[in-house]
Amino acid sequence: MKNVQTSVDGNILTIKIDLTQDFGPSKSGKTQTIATTLGNKPVSRAFPDVRVGVNVYKKI
Repeated sequence: MKNVQTSVDGNILTIKIDLTQDFGPSKSGKTQTIATTLGNKPVSRAFPDVRVGVNVYKKI
């Protein structure tokens, strides 16, 4: 994961992303990547069948 922090407290998933980060342009060159999970990732061991996929970007 790039610039994505997750935590589970009970049944609540919290996702933290620093919106000031920049990982460069996308392959198309139309957007700048701010954060990504790089696909769908498991939320936690307590919820093995639950996955999260996040992409945060801005237009160039």
